[in-house]
Amino acid sequence: MKRPQLLGFYASPGRLLGIFLSALPFVLFLIMYFNASSARLEENPQDKILPSLTQMLDAVDRVAFQEDRRSGEYILWSDTFASLKRIGIGISLAAFCGLFLGLNMGIYPGFRSLFLSFMTFFSIIPPLAILPILFISFGVDEFGKIALIFLGTFPLITRDIYLSSSKIPFEQIIKSLTLGARSWQVTYRIILPQILPRLIETVRLALGAAWLFLIASEAISSQEGLGYRIFLVRRYLAMDVIIPYALWITFLGFLFDYSLRKSIDIFFPWYKGVQ
Repeated sequence: MKRPQLLGFYASPGRLLGIFLSALPFVLFLIMYFNASSARLEENPQDKILPSLTQMLDAVDRVAFQEDRRSGEYILWSDTFASLKRIGIGISLAAFCGLFLGLNMGIYPGFRSLFLSFMTFFSIIPPLAILPILFISFGVDEFGKIALIFLGTFPLITRDIYLSSSKIPFEQIIKSLTLGARSWQVTYRIILPQILPRLIETVRLALGAAWLFLIASEAISSQEGLGYRIFLVRRYLAMDVIIPYALWITFLGFLFDYSLRKSIDIFFPWYKGVQ
């Protein structure tokens, strides 16, 4: 049956109109910001709350392309490397452990009975509430920060993989066993490939929380990192540094999300059709 033509506000915008509507809120926000910045700086040239574009570009040049006098490093890149290492290790460990536990909970009733109640309880605990416990137990070095990212994202990934695994048709398992497959082959050679794209989707959702835990841990105790730098310069009201750092974190988050989304299209082209 042919779909009726939708009119008025129900009609989908064309490509150019869609691009225009997507860009419009950003353009309006920038106009309002720079107008407010210009007004404040005209009244007080030493104002630090709403820096101009020139001031922010100068700050970016200073932290990204000029060596720090004390450390001899390029601050932005050293902070980025430190933060990416922490979030990369933390989210990778959470994804690996969450995949293993969630997959087995969804397939084997014994695993489900053993771990489901505990994981449900564990997922309710606010990770930031146990941050002092982590720092006291594991110290304020790298391990404590990675542990916070892991504990903050592991329950989410585990429960999502468990739900996805439990939706696998039981007939598929029966047929595989009937054809001679062993239990571990059914789990890791038949069901696991079907769950992997969902794992990537779950990691995409968990990355937002991972960034939050990373920034919080770096703000409390660190010597380098994006969160550390933001909370270090805030005491000087250095908004010309804070705003570019916040935009840089946003860009990194977008880049990770885009890369994960594209990896699904490349390695699992069938997934969208299933969805």
